[in-house]
Amino acid sequence: MIRPPIHLRTPTLRQFCASYVLEAAPDGCVVSFKENTRSLEQNALLWSRLTELSERLPWDGEKLTPAEYKDLLTACLRKQKVVRGVEGGLVFLGARTSQMSKSEMNDLLTLMEAFAAERGVEFGDQVVEFSR
Repeated sequence: MIRPPIHLRTPTLRQFCASYVLEAAPDGCVVSFKENTRSLEQNALLWSRLTELSERLPWDGEKLTPAEYKDLLTACLRKQKVVRGVEGGLVFLGARTSQMSKSEMNDLLTLMEAFAAERGVEFGDQVVEFSR
């Protein structure tokens, strides 16, 4: 039986999980714990800042899209692997912000602030909606 994720927000939920493991979980069942993924607010701030970077800061002589800036900055954050593309160029492997924990997303936003500040870009206070 597959159960949906349970967010341990209250003592009652913690007790429920402990009781379930002790009384109902089948032998061989795997239990794992992980930090919650990024919030909607973090995601909105991310895309707002990526959009600002795209509009205000060329990279290596080129205008990058917000998604391209996301690839560039997540690759920097995770020290990702770069390989030669099938038809030339370079490809960054992996970079899914939807799977990042809240703390990792905070690290990315901090990296983005430092990246922008080093290049004279100050982010506005307003978070803009970005449709992907």
